[in-house]
Order: sequence, then C-alpha cells, then structure tokens
Amino acid sequence: MSRLKKLVPLIGSLLLSKGGRRVAGRHAGKLALATLAYEVWRNRREVAKPKVAPQPRGRWSGRRPR
Repeated sequence: MSRLKKLVPLIGSLLLSKGGRRVAGRHAGKLALATLAYEVWRNRREVAKPKVAPQPRGRWSGRRPR
C-alpha cells in the first residue's frame, strides 16, 4: 500500500501536465488494464489469507472456579 501512496501524486502530476495527458490518452487502455489487474491481484490476496477459527469454549459445569 505504501508504494501506491507514492504513485498517486506522480500520476496526478502527470495528468495535470500537457505531456502527461497525451501519454495517458495514448495508453489509456493499458492503464485501465493494469489498474484492473492490480485490483484483482489485491482481492485475491485478501481472500487467500487463512481464516483463523476461534478456539472452542469449554463447557461450563455450573460450579465456580476456586
């Protein structure tokens, strides 16, 4: 995520400059595909995290512990 935070201002400055808009227009499909691929990769990585099951509770016998 920290890498993405570094890229956001760079991409924003590119889109504000005349040359950056020309490059973005020329490669809009590639940028969209790369963004989609990143989102799919991130979602798959979140799903792949192992789910830790909670420990089962012991049954309460009704007596208070000493």
